[in-house]
Amino acid sequence: EVQLVESGGGSVQAGGSLRLTCAATGSDYSAYCMAWYRQAPGKEREVVASACNNPYYELFAEGRFTISRDNAKKMLFLQMNSLKPEDTATYYCAAGRTVGNVRRSSDFDYWGQGTQVTVSS
Repeated sequence: EVQLVESGGGSVQAGGSLRLTCAATGSDYSAYCMAWYRQAPGKEREVVASACNNPYYELFAEGRFTISRDNAKKMLFLQMNSLKPEDTATYYCAAGRTVGNVRRSSDFDYWGQGTQVTVSS
């Protein structure tokens, strides 16, 4: 079993940056496919980026966000630059043993509690 705790959210102005961190506990962290998801009010949860065999980014994240992981420290990061008001959401860390499609949230087994990101114009 894996437990995930996100941190690093906050309020920034458009164009600013934030770095999200997800700290994991449990064994075999390196064997998990890890991802960042987000959910805005009234919208479905959507994948932002994943760090499994190869990094994956949704179109809106490409060029602005960078996902990375430190398997030794059991941590996952999301560096977010050039933030826009539409990036406002709760951001979640997710872990999955067998992920067939990183864009399918049901493929992930464990979720953090989320960290709020608010971007003002």
